[in-house]
Formats: sequence, structure tokens, C-alpha cells
Amino acid sequence: MSHHLHIDEPALSHQIRFQKRDGTVWFGEQRMVMLQMAALATFRKEVIETVGLERAKGFFMRLGYSLGQKDALLARRLFPNASPLELLKAGFALDSLKGMVRIEQDRLHIEPVHEFIAEYRLSESYEAEMFRTELGLIDEPGCWSLVGHASAFTSNILGQEILFKETSCRACGHETCHLVGRPADAWEDADQYRKYFVSSPIIEELYELQSQLSVLRHKVDSAPTLGNLRGKSAGYRHVCSMSTRAAEGDVSVLLLGETGVGKELVAQGIHNASERREQPFVAVNCAAIPPDLIEAELFGVNKGAYTGATHTREGKFERAHGGTIFLDEVIELSPRAQASLLRVIQEGELERVGDTQTRAVNVRIIAATNESLEEAIQTGRFRADLYYRLNVYPIHIPPLRERQEDIPVLIEHFLEKYQAYYNKRVSGLSDMAQKAMREYAWPGNVRELENLIERGLILTDHGEAISAKSLFPGFDSDFSQVVSVEGRLIEATAINEPQPASDWIDQALAECGSLDAIEERLIEHALEQGRGNISSAARVLGISRPTLAYRLKKMEQTA
Repeated sequence: MSHHLHIDEPALSHQIRFQKRDGTVWFGEQRMVMLQMAALATFRKEVIETVGLERAKGFFMRLGYSLGQKDALLARRLFPNASPLELLKAGFALDSLKGMVRIEQDRLHIEPVHEFIAEYRLSESYEAEMFRTELGLIDEPGCWSLVGHASAFTSNILGQEILFKETSCRACGHETCHLVGRPADAWEDADQYRKYFVSSPIIEELYELQSQLSVLRHKVDSAPTLGNLRGKSAGYRHVCSMSTRAAEGDVSVLLLGETGVGKELVAQGIHNASERREQPFVAVNCAAIPPDLIEAELFGVNKGAYTGATHTREGKFERAHGGTIFLDEVIELSPRAQASLLRVIQEGELERVGDTQTRAVNVRIIAATNESLEEAIQTGRFRADLYYRLNVYPIHIPPLRERQEDIPVLIEHFLEKYQAYYNKRVSGLSDMAQKAMREYAWPGNVRELENLIERGLILTDHGEAISAKSLFPGFDSDFSQVVSVEGRLIEATAINEPQPASDWIDQALAECGSLDAIEERLIEHALEQGRGNISSAARVLGISRPTLAYRLKKMEQTA
């Protein structure tokens, strides 16, 4: 008996969505592109002529394998409570929805203890049609990416290595395309066959040549780097270049930029690139210290200088002696602290609070602010003479929204960091999540991006891609159109509109064509629900077991 796989979940077809405002097409959170078959055939022909049939086969099987892995993640996300059997059928329904192939199940047997065998017939395979209409027939099966897709998808869903082979194919003149899937150890030539799913020697040689070329280019035109700062945009490169030059001397540096752009990382990078790298680097957030304690924190205090000063201690400047001190939010310094800081810059000496002894300090000062010091001078909030001393070498760090090219680099960096911290691996960000990251305004800049990546990783299951919702809980994809279960383009708002009670009947008649076919579909569904148990299926249908057994026998006779 042949079981025709069908789409009976509107949620599946509604995953194909269109955004009119930017011209993108989506399947779940994966961005899709609609391409002409003729163009794909031309590309395949060029690949075959360039690397030969055998290497081209491996190339397209690996392409299908990658697609299968991503579709498995999508199916699990769409149907989290589905059984492996249901997920397998959903996977092949995905192929059909994408216009790649129509699949009919001839045999499917799954046992809990890693026993599996599947046989499928493929109709309208896009790969077979390429060879029949554009490329010419070949001597062996040619549905390479579909084989790779089936192997990867099934292996992912079942949690064991499953290899599919094409035993007949229209690409080499057979009447039908036929797929057979078994556990890898059930194939005698599994070791040889799975080589198609790893990079071929020519690809490895190409990668090696590319690596050598990259090293040569790096030597000729090395991109600037600065400590743990990450990026590749023009703004990032400019900051690195300016900071590297600043590190060559002892000039005071003023870092300008919004909160979260990475001012402390730049300061640390300047220190690490300077001759003071072996000495202390002390960072102080001036905004986090109460105004009446800021002097004691920076310059130290003698015992009894004020209530609460129970012992003598050195300040941040003395701890940074010989090295670098980073004063973040320097605009928050009290007037007395500003005067003391000016003395340190001019004279290289300080006095602890409550002390009369002068102490010499050798400290390189890097200050930072996200507010305008010029405006603070106009309002009397900041000393002009101190500003001129600090502003000898200003470096402006642009906000993240102005250096979009840095976002993918930062995402990769923070994923590596938090995957190691939480001992969890994810498959990156979904296409939609990446798009949301690019379009976001980033008021909190790099610090906010890091926090989002950490949260997204925590909310994502092992092996899955981080979704846009995991990053931005209030994310609205704003899709204007979707595909209905009948294959028509409809407004997205229509999905949630109440449907007439007769719609499912119209759909059943349109898909099945007759009462007998509808009955067969209902029985198949009931058997799936009952895991193949006839008594359970009969209860689902509300009929007796003998009645269902009779109908099954009738179906087998007419199949």
C-alpha cells in the first residue's frame, strides 16, 4: 500500500512568508531565495565541467546535507511534541513545499532500538529534471542533494547515522527515482559512501591555498588590532590605528563615545600595547563612587581623616604607579577631585585625604566620557584647564549602529565566549535573528549585544539556532503575505481570521478528489496516531476493530 505524504498542518505552509517592504522571502526563520531551474542547471553544468562528475556529486550531496540539518532544526521547532515518524513526514513535506520533489512512501519501519528502513519514490525531482531537460542523462543516479538532505534530516531526527542511497533515477533513464535509507552500519560500503559528505581533496587543497594567500595578504596589508576589541569596519580600524599611535607615548588620552561602545577595552588595549604593559592597569568608574568619597578612592586617605576612615590606605593612583589609570565617566568628578587630578597631571604628585605629605606618582591617564565636556564647561560643571589637559589626544569610538560590519564579528566572538562558559553548542543565529540584529538601533552598543547573545544562548536548546524571539522577546516579523494550505498567496492577517466550517471539507475534496481517498487519508492518520495499532486507530475513528480491519483489507485490494 502506498502512503502519499501530504501537508495537513496549516502551520507548515504558513511558514512561507513574504515581506513586501524589503522584498525578502522566509521559511520559518530561514531566509529563502527563489531561483530559476534553468539557472541552477547552468550552474550545475559548470561545476561538473570544472571538477568532474564524481567531485560535483560530493559537492551537491554536501549541499543537501547542510540543508537537511537546517530543516531538521526547523521541523523540531515547528512541531516540538511530534513523534519521529511525524517529524520525518514533515521533513519530506518541507521538500514538497519548496518545490524540490514530491515523495511517496513505499515502506517505513522504525524500531526504538536503532532499527530503521525506509523506501521512498520521488516524483518531479528538480535534480532529475535538470539532467533530463538541460544536462543530458548520466550513467548513475543524479538526485544528489536530495539524497544528502534525506540522510542529514533523518539522522538528526532519529539521533543515529542514517544513509540514503538512490537505487534508480530518472536522471539515468529509469522510470522513477527510488530512495532507500538504512543505518550506516547496514551498508557494506558505508565508509566509502560517507566520504561524499566530507570535503573532497580538491576543496581541501583550495582551502589550503586560500589560507596561504590570506597569510601573505596579512603580511602585506595587516589590519590593525587592539587587545580584545573586535571588528573590521572602517570605524573600528580608525580607532585601532589611533590607539596604536597613542600607545607609543605617554600622552593623556580622552575616549569619547556612547555608553557600551567599548571604551574600557580601548583603554586596556592602549595600555597593553605601550611600554607600561608589565605594570598595573587600574580602571575606575567615577559615576559609581559617591562624590564625598571620590577623592579618597582616587588619591588615598589617612586614618581619622573623616568619620569612617578607620585605617590609612592608598588610592587608585598609587596602585596604578608605573602603569595606566582609566577614569571612566570623568565628568562625574567633584570639583575638589578635579583640582587634585589637575595637580597629578601637572606636577606628577598627590596628597592623600587628611595628609600633608606629597607623594610622587608616575601614571599614564586615559579618561572617558559619553557626555559633552564642552557643555559641562559652559555650565560650570567641569574645569576648562583640566579639560585641555585631558583632551590632548581625543579618540572618538563610533556607536555600533554606525559600524554594521562589526556585528557578525562580535556575534561570533561572544558566541564562542558563552558557549564555553555554559558548556553548550548552538548552530549560530537563524537568518531572521541575524536580520533583526542588523536592523536594531543598538542604544546599548556592544555591551547590549553581548548581553543579548548570552540571553539567546541560555534560551536556546543544544544544537539549535538562536531565534529572533530569543534575542528580542517583543520581536515582530511584520510579514505581509503568506502561502495558504491551498498554495495561494494570502494576507498574513487572514491566518487568524475565523474560517467557515466548510473550509476543511473543501480542502479535503480538493486534495483527495473522492470519498474513498478521503476515507483512506483518515485511516492512515488514525494509524499514525495509534502508532500502527489497529485497535487504537479504531478507537480514534469511533468504529470497531473488525470494521477497520475490513476497510484496511479493502484498501490493500484496490491499491
